[in-house]
Amino acid sequence: MMLAADNLTITRKMVAAALREMDPRPIRDLVSRMQKAGAEIIDINSGPLTREPEKKMGFLVETVQEVTDLPIMLDSSNPKALEAGLRMGRGKIVINGFSLEPEKLARILPLALKYQADIVGYLLYPNGQVPMNAEDLTDLAIQVHGAAIKAGLDEERLIIDPVIAPLMWENGLRHNRHVLVLLRNLPDLLGFPVRTIAGLSNLTAGPGPKEKKQVLAQAFLPMLAAVGLSHVLLNILDPAIVGIAQACRTLSGMDIFTWAEVVI
Repeated sequence: MMLAADNLTITRKMVAAALREMDPRPIRDLVSRMQKAGAEIIDINSGPLTREPEKKMGFLVETVQEVTDLPIMLDSSNPKALEAGLRMGRGKIVINGFSLEPEKLARILPLALKYQADIVGYLLYPNGQVPMNAEDLTDLAIQVHGAAIKAGLDEERLIIDPVIAPLMWENGLRHNRHVLVLLRNLPDLLGFPVRTIAGLSNLTAGPGPKEKKQVLAQAFLPMLAAVGLSHVLLNILDPAIVGIAQACRTLSGMDIFTWAEVVI
């Protein structure tokens, strides 16, 4: 299970201020701390970037890659921003992402082919809504895979995100149970070892006691690992959750146990 850091997001005041002022120093510091904490992928969540999308995404990608050679994920709904990041970036880049929404099929999915990039496919209805039953999740997984293949994408480049729902939603608990079932069944459903990703922070989005949120995230992460999740987006600066993620990987990946492989 690869650890993708979700800390570099425009919703953080520090990141928003650094982007507004085009000041690379806070971002460099954040990326250095994320890498030191165990990040294996850096998610650059710029938001839609309605103003100067090419300039701002280019600045973010250049700043991140000044201090790390880790793979990056370009997390934006703006195709212009995504393409600027793809042009500017080097090494492994993942587009995050597309869904069956017509605009994203038309303008974001083709970027993966043009730049030979991996791409996340969200299991959402064409209107952007989240499905709340297992049958629709399964159907959407087949449709997203089919759309990628029809567009000419190698299926190995697809990473499916079943979209974890906040627990505060009316049917959030039920949806997330269905997500676990889908993740376990996806390789058999699609006929190849499809990669998957989930945003753990979605689980506890919204109001609620911080300590209880942490407990629930720490409980759900091993459940995701147990059904074969291959990438997890998480707060890499939270040592408790990172420790659990690393322990899950140790327990699921070792053939012969040795304490030397246990990272704490």
